[in-house]
Amino acid sequence: MPNVPPFTLPFSPTPASMTPQDSSAGMADPIAPLGVEEYVEQAHFFGVLGERLRQNSPVQEVLSSVREETLATTKLPMAIDFLLAELRHAGVMGAAMTKLAHYFTPYQAYVVSEAENERGRFDLRIGLEILRREALYRAGRSSDGGAAALAPSREGLFLYQFESVCRNRLGYDTGLAAIAGDPSYDDAWRKWIMDLRRQVGMVDVADLVYVHSEFYRMRSRDADDGAAPPLFGEREGRIALANRRKDPMLLFASLHRQLGYPETPRTELPDEEEALLPQLARRCEQLEKRIKLLEEEQRGGVDLSKFYEKPPGAE
Repeated sequence: MPNVPPFTLPFSPTPASMTPQDSSAGMADPIAPLGVEEYVEQAHFFGVLGERLRQNSPVQEVLSSVREETLATTKLPMAIDFLLAELRHAGVMGAAMTKLAHYFTPYQAYVVSEAENERGRFDLRIGLEILRREALYRAGRSSDGGAAALAPSREGLFLYQFESVCRNRLGYDTGLAAIAGDPSYDDAWRKWIMDLRRQVGMVDVADLVYVHSEFYRMRSRDADDGAAPPLFGEREGRIALANRRKDPMLLFASLHRQLGYPETPRTELPDEEEALLPQLARRCEQLEKRIKLLEEEQRGGVDLSKFYEKPPGAE
């Protein structure tokens, strides 16, 4: 009999086909360790799930339908099967994504877990949109699905993730810890992010970016050639210097405009015009009833007999 290779479970702890460091063409892209196809399908998955949640569709039905839409050559269908099984068992997806640490990043699992937290105010639809745009950025696409103006980088990925934590008030300590667990960052980035947990809130964000930029080294007279390479480029440093002692949201907005970094989605305010039409319809019905009562009163009185009800048991 021919030798048959042993069967490997699709979600064993370290499957070779899903390890971020492996790639069929050698070393994988650090920004897209799973491959571009995986992140394109992830963006589709998060986008469709968020869109159908706005239509009040059951999550289990959405997962079952989206599984059929995803590309079968990727690992996402198997991940959706696991999410669906855990959702039926535990009722949440964040814990299931944490168990799939070789496919979903700690940041992705953290965003979904915070959105599913009953004590928080973070909307799951906003969280899914955050993950959709992040997946598109990893795949080299813009937020509308087209080609991005600049290639994805660690700087852009971190600033996008950090802005989402700041803008939605998800908690710096746990949020930065989840960001540091992303396999896209090397040891230097990971160490700096963990140090940032102790500095954020006491040091201006623009100062933190500026001091670790190439522009700061160019301006500093006592720059040490043997020091660690800067984490941010010259343009990031210039923008950070221009936004010192300002609202951090202005820094992020400048980076969006100047460098084309992805923009974090904002909480959508309810549209007052959508609720205006049903309100007008109800008021028109009330006015019609009042006008009918006035007309009957003008003709000689209101007939109250039509409002009477027969007692139970009466013929």
